[in-house]
Amino acid sequence: MKKIYHLGNCTTCQAIIQKTGIDKKGFSMQDIKFEKITPAQLDEMKKMSGSYESLFSRRAMKYKELGLKDKKLDEKSYRKYILEEYTFLKRPVVMLNDKIFVGSDKKTVESLAKEL
Repeated sequence: MKKIYHLGNCTTCQAIIQKTGIDKKGFSMQDIKFEKITPAQLDEMKKMSGSYESLFSRRAMKYKELGLKDKKLDEKSYRKYILEEYTFLKRPVVMLNDKIFVGSDKKTVESLAKEL
């Protein structure tokens, strides 16, 4: 499986796609703003990453707007919020065979680049 979940208008996602050449390597690309993540897709990501929390972005504006930083969230809550609001998915999420790369931190991007 070669798939990337991203936002087309996110400069960080686009920079990672360009830097790694994902767009030229036969990846299925899903812009999560226009093609919502399905529960099955999210469950697959969770299976690969280990938890819904690892897929959850605390940088999303709605995180503060909804007062989530003051709440104790559990796995069920992380899943619910990601499915309700695409900005809660840490981006990009790259699935490559049996590996998953979540987010844009330097180590993750370097690991992805090596894997490609």
